[in-house]
Amino acid sequence: MTVEKKLYRDGPYVDLFCQGVQVGNALYISGQVGVNDEGAAPDDIVEQMKLAYGNVQKVLGEFNATMDNVVEETWFVTNVNECMERVGELFSEREKIYAKKPEVCQTLIGVSALVDPSFEIEIKVVALFP
Repeated sequence: MTVEKKLYRDGPYVDLFCQGVQVGNALYISGQVGVNDEGAAPDDIVEQMKLAYGNVQKVLGEFNATMDNVVEETWFVTNVNECMERVGELFSEREKIYAKKPEVCQTLIGVSALVDPSFEIEIKVVALFP
């Protein structure tokens, strides 16, 4: 049995990685990092988070979806202690991105490193279509 998939590829590794895959009414978005248009990451986890969510929104838009479609998110962070110390600020900014208190399940995973040493956070999401 073959599963019908709709793919979105973008970025410097377009031939290697898929940014998003839609299967039926589910959309799986690969982990997005907080880089600006020049590919640089700010030195602040809050700023990186906002940029990462901007990249999530870009991929959602390619599938005609929005943050309202997100049902699950996973944060991978390189410094859990800093994340927890700044959780109020991080979640306040997150609510602005969702334009409300998010109605999603969330997992926070501490990792020793991300693909680039300057990255402090990576966000992956699952979204559903009605």
